[in-house]
Amino acid sequence: MKIFCLANNFAQHAQEIQHEIPEKPVFFLKPDTALLRNNEPFPIPSFSNEVHYELELVLKIKKLGKSIKPQFASRYYSEVGLGIDFTARDIQRECKAKGLPWEIAKGFDYSAAISSQFIEISALPYPQNIHFWLEINGKVVQNGYSSDMLFKFDIILSHISQYMTLRTGDLIYTGTPPGVGCVHPGDRLKAYLEDQLLMDFRVV
Repeated sequence: MKIFCLANNFAQHAQEIQHEIPEKPVFFLKPDTALLRNNEPFPIPSFSNEVHYELELVLKIKKLGKSIKPQFASRYYSEVGLGIDFTARDIQRECKAKGLPWEIAKGFDYSAAISSQFIEISALPYPQNIHFWLEINGKVVQNGYSSDMLFKFDIILSHISQYMTLRTGDLIYTGTPPGVGCVHPGDRLKAYLEDQLLMDFRVV
């Protein structure tokens, strides 16, 4: 299984972390050991003092595909879930400042929380404008719509498939809206897709 993550796919998020808005999709990968399943608690890693949450819509690939054209991309997915890309922001800044790769800031164990439930996109009230949001301790901290993505699902999937073969079960985290911030021990995170609670877990 491969876990693809889109970087800076919401313009306001790119601005809040002082990144340039990309002209084409930018993605990185996480290992499968990064998955945090079944609403298990998220353990803050000992090597970071600034772990950020980033709520994202997640596509699940349903069949093998390579070099997929955008007009055919929708044949390769039908469900969407939620995920949180946890990021060791202090480590990421340090790596970037030194011109080093920053996988350790993104791909550490349990850094990719994933919802147990995925929903048929065709069953959603507004498939072209999916609403999702994150609450921490009862306060909404992120509030996003898929229509605000710089690159929509089909473009993302097509772009990735030009470089890497997609396989059944691969996951694509499609980018985070603005509002990212730190998590702390004891925090309770609840993530919603439309009116459905898909994630509910604590930070330890």
